[in-house]
Amino acid sequence: MRSRLLRGTVGVLALVVLAVGAVALLLTRLVPDRVSETCAVVLDDGTRHVLDADQADNAALITAVTVRRGLPARAATIALATAVQESKLRNIDYGDRDSLGLFQQRPSQGWGTPEQVTDPVYATNAFLDGLVQVPGYTELPITEAAQTVQRSGYPEAYADHEPEGRAFASALTGHSPASLTCHLPEPDAAASPAEAASARLEQDFGITATAADGAVVVGAAALPGDAPQRLAWAVAHWAVATAVDTGVTTVEVAGQVWQRSDGNEAGWAPADGGGPDDGGVRIS
Repeated sequence: MRSRLLRGTVGVLALVVLAVGAVALLLTRLVPDRVSETCAVVLDDGTRHVLDADQADNAALITAVTVRRGLPARAATIALATAVQESKLRNIDYGDRDSLGLFQQRPSQGWGTPEQVTDPVYATNAFLDGLVQVPGYTELPITEAAQTVQRSGYPEAYADHEPEGRAFASALTGHSPASLTCHLPEPDAAASPAEAASARLEQDFGITATAADGAVVVGAAALPGDAPQRLAWAVAHWAVATAVDTGVTTVEVAGQVWQRSDGNEAGWAPADGGGPDDGGVRIS
């Protein structure tokens, strides 16, 4: 009797294991591999900071807007740390009371309409409009600078996100070349990455660059500001961080190339040519 019960129990457990395995296999095939879609910044001291790809996409947009406005990297650091705390760098349509969007701005407090504050470009500009009014904001602790703009109930929390904010701001403003890479699945074959990248360049940076022959070339003369070598890396890193949205597979700049097919581990590598001859960026 005992032997029969034991055999029955083992049989049931075997069926359970098989069922769990079948469900796991089914979920693997039906659910996109979101966990593997990540972007990382590795600094010279070996420090590594990682965001999910959709978060990195929003970080790239926020930083591009600061670059477009000619603001220092510190402004991007403050904006990114604030958005991480407020929304985990996601453009959410809910929040405390009527708070919405990347910065959890409240329409009832004069930040704009619900449609406006959930527009990432509008929301970023609204935050920066407030930040630049803070005297000496570049010298202030993040907690103080962000709180002056946000009026949060938990102001001390902004400082918790300064390390990743500073790392991604440094990469996305071009101060840390070849430091940002993303691990992404292959894009939809039907997508047009050059056209998508061209549209995002206009939206985020205000750069007009026409897609031709499957690529977008941003020449040095089209880069904002007066530091073309650094800003070329800003655009190149931006192109990698937004590739989850645009489907971009290759970015070439300053003799370096990022290939989507190489995965997160490979990062940037020497390239033949490696970008336009004038020091710009090629995105395809």
